[in-house]
Amino acid sequence: MRRVTLLFIMLLACPVLWAQSYQELVKHAFSALEQDSLEVAERDIRSALRLEPTFQTNALLLGYLGQIQERRGMLEQALESYSQGLNLSPSSVSLLLNRASLYVRMEQDSRAIADYSDVLRQNPDHGEALFFRAYLFTQQRLYKQAREDYEHLIRLEPRNEKAHLGLALLNDRSGRPHEALEQMNALVQLFPNHANLYAVRGGMEERRKQYELARHDYDRAIELEPSNPDFHLIRGTFYLSTKKKRLAKADFDKAIELGADQTEVAALMKGEK
Repeated sequence: MRRVTLLFIMLLACPVLWAQSYQELVKHAFSALEQDSLEVAERDIRSALRLEPTFQTNALLLGYLGQIQERRGMLEQALESYSQGLNLSPSSVSLLLNRASLYVRMEQDSRAIADYSDVLRQNPDHGEALFFRAYLFTQQRLYKQAREDYEHLIRLEPRNEKAHLGLALLNDRSGRPHEALEQMNALVQLFPNHANLYAVRGGMEERRKQYELARHDYDRAIELEPSNPDFHLIRGTFYLSTKKKRLAKADFDKAIELGADQTEVAALMKGEK
């Protein structure tokens, strides 16, 4: 007993030994992560945090811990880890981005916007924060704010396809249909081999009852990505709405063959009028 007590006193008197143990735990945790041993990595990070709860590097560790917990589906625990990390390092951009992304997954959009805004207060030109805040503003029908973020991002990155697409969809949603379609035409010119752009433009044309143009764009999307079941589902739904049942069934069957969920396809078929 006396030897154990002396050893404990020696450890307290020699912080280098404690730091070394902390470093070893962290090193072992990262090694476990490389091998995708998430439980082991989480255990070692927790041990390191308990061993040295005041180390400045704990904010970084808590970020890794949150990512591990997200991968394990432990969303509430991950949220707590990110928040604890931000308590230690309130201006950490990586932690703010991680927590904002998790808030989006958890459908807590207002809190996500707050975190992205904190990032943008530090760096007004942060592309990821601008894009996702614009998207969330659009979901909340804050169209003016969303447009400002998308336009800011496009000024920074003129060939940012997602930003251009987001702005076009925003304009289509907020009562600017002509502007939205012009933007989609420009996007297709800029990225002529991107199938998703034809599918989006086809949807806009369909809503404007420009059926021939819509069918042509749906066809082009499938030509570019013939193994994508989503485009067959989209064209199949279009055919249903235009009373072309045989063509719709062919597309739905092809989508199932390519891996589409049969329940989803059945639900689309029931949408027939």
